[in-house]
Amino acid sequence: MNYNKIKILITLIILLCINQLCFAAEDIRPFYKFPDYAYMYVGNDKFEKFNRKMFSFNSGLNKYAIRPIHTVWASILPKYGIERIQCATDNIEYPIRLVSTLIQRDFKASKSETLRFLTNTTIGLGGLYDPAKSLLKIEPVSENMDQALASCKIKSGPYLMVPVITSTSPRGIAGKILDTALNPSSYIATPVLAAIKAGIFVNKTSSIQPLAKMIESTYADPYDIAKQLYGIDLYIKCSNLDRKKIINKHFDNAETVKNEEIKFAENEVKTIEEVQETDDNSNLAKNNDDESKFLSVNDILQGGTNIDHVIMKSYDLTNSKLMADKLLFDYNPQCPVVDAMRTALFELPGINDSIWTEISIWNRCFAKKIKTSSVNLFPQKPDYKFRYILQKDKNSPLAIIFPSIGESASSHHSIVLAKLFYDYGYSVIMLGSHFQWEFVNSMPDDYYPGIPSKDVEHVRNLTAKIINSLQDKYSRKFKEKVVIGTSFGAMMTLYLADKEYKENTLNITKFISINPPIKLLYAMKQIDKNNEEWNKNPDGLKEKVGITAAKVLQLYNSKDALLSAQSITLPFSDEEGKLITGFLLHQKLSDLIFTIEKKNNNIDYKELYTQIHNMNYEDYAEKYLLNDKFQTLSELEEATSLLSLDDYLLNGKNYKIYHTLDDYLVNENLLKQLKQCCGKKAVLFDHGSHLGHMYRQEFLDELKKDIDINPLKLADQLAVSE
Repeated sequence: MNYNKIKILITLIILLCINQLCFAAEDIRPFYKFPDYAYMYVGNDKFEKFNRKMFSFNSGLNKYAIRPIHTVWASILPKYGIERIQCATDNIEYPIRLVSTLIQRDFKASKSETLRFLTNTTIGLGGLYDPAKSLLKIEPVSENMDQALASCKIKSGPYLMVPVITSTSPRGIAGKILDTALNPSSYIATPVLAAIKAGIFVNKTSSIQPLAKMIESTYADPYDIAKQLYGIDLYIKCSNLDRKKIINKHFDNAETVKNEEIKFAENEVKTIEEVQETDDNSNLAKNNDDESKFLSVNDILQGGTNIDHVIMKSYDLTNSKLMADKLLFDYNPQCPVVDAMRTALFELPGINDSIWTEISIWNRCFAKKIKTSSVNLFPQKPDYKFRYILQKDKNSPLAIIFPSIGESASSHHSIVLAKLFYDYGYSVIMLGSHFQWEFVNSMPDDYYPGIPSKDVEHVRNLTAKIINSLQDKYSRKFKEKVVIGTSFGAMMTLYLADKEYKENTLNITKFISINPPIKLLYAMKQIDKNNEEWNKNPDGLKEKVGITAAKVLQLYNSKDALLSAQSITLPFSDEEGKLITGFLLHQKLSDLIFTIEKKNNNIDYKELYTQIHNMNYEDYAEKYLLNDKFQTLSELEEATSLLSLDDYLLNGKNYKIYHTLDDYLVNENLLKQLKQCCGKKAVLFDHGSHLGHMYRQEFLDELKKDIDINPLKLADQLAVSE
């Protein structure tokens, strides 16, 4: 009892101190081109120097002490056992949720949590199972005393990094103390029960490891991203946006908007026959005068396939003859940015399937079989890490994957593509994007990525070094090689193809390019345009971002159900789509700038992030890419265009390009020029925007034909699937 009183006394002292910390003078934030989410959600980082040192300490402690314990635990218990213990632990912590909801006067949640506790304690065998959710459909709520204190208008205080706990605040510390006081397991005293309690704690905290590992390995400044994620997560919880009923209301609102957009789009649809009839009767003569402006149908559809029964929007046809080679029926397009987000649905079965958790040494799913190695390109510079998985057959062909802009060698898209190639008998090498901080870290100090004709030299040398290292290590010789790239990596794929066309050094058999930007500067400007849309309507940005983030989390958890639906639409508005892609794409640029500028040892983080939040992709090009050779952006634009590879695109025989008519990083005129150069070697889908068609079976079937080393086997597989 005395122990409990001491906890409460410490909590009261902390809460009294919070006011002093909260109302100290705040720095006035200047106007930024891009939102500073860390400042928006956790305020000014008063103790940044201390926090960064503590973050480094915690990262080392986790890596060398805590993670090994979690790995052992996860290797003793399979995923099912860990989930059952966690379910029972959540049930035991019912008093925390009850008191928190009562303080917030959320009596409906108090009632549902009480019903859940009684049901799961009895029917659920002491909380090992959750019949309250599975049978009675009573959704759980995640509540703690930090949320209760927030509802009492107690300010959080400054952002803090503390040992083991990591991200928190004075109010968060007070909340944890009260959580401990309300947790029945806190009063376990005997040695045996204390050991059980320790096991419960290890079981509960082991779930943080995949996220911690992802943050450490993916971002150039893990501290800043951890701060952002903490702030957004806390806001979601304190606003109850993690509750299914509340967030479903926002899903329903998005569904209403989406249905109105689809209804409008349907009114705009005309069949090819209708459009052609209209052209013949009224527009043909008029367009004859402007014939030189447009390519004819025959010009554009050189070898185009499957164009019968095409249904297209009228504005796709009245002023242009550009049409799709392949159709995605029942795609239900929304808007280009949201359609592009469907690329997250690109998935294959078996990638993460295992009875063991991700950190278990027994987990042998496909993703865990992929190995990591490194090569050194320049002395005194860090090694470059790449990933690979090899077939047992030493004569297997080799696939080399170049991912999208800013993606690492561990990107999900690369893993899915690796699985696809591996299932077709390929060994696979996965590189990161050259427009990514790890690549820049391994390069000379004066290297700035973004000029493909220069970047390709480094990429080619890196690819050759990796291939040679694997051939030497495993005593094999890769004879047949395929390079595949997506987005920015797709552009590099074609630049490498052009280089190899002129001077063959890698002996690559085929190059596959998916949604390459045709003009890099144009694509960058389009990214900037979408990323800066938030400035047109900045009011309530904090709430908008919180709701959008909560929707993303819920949608991620229901990804399997979404994929099994007959037709897919995402519950995001155009504005929400731009917030999501703006955050992701600017974070990639942020990591790159952070790495470039960090080469100065006397780095001022506040000054650096002021620069980062005011720099878009075009600003990056102006600051880092203009030089004696390219003095203006116009000169740079022509030098960074795929169309400058016209000789290879016209005469090369060993490449394939997949693109979409509605990709927002290109325009119709650029697609026409590309199609005119490539003919059959460029396949246009009618929908999918930027990479948002990759999950569709139509695309997968086409890609499989390109990579299958046994066409007869593929034909049999397709026949069985039909």
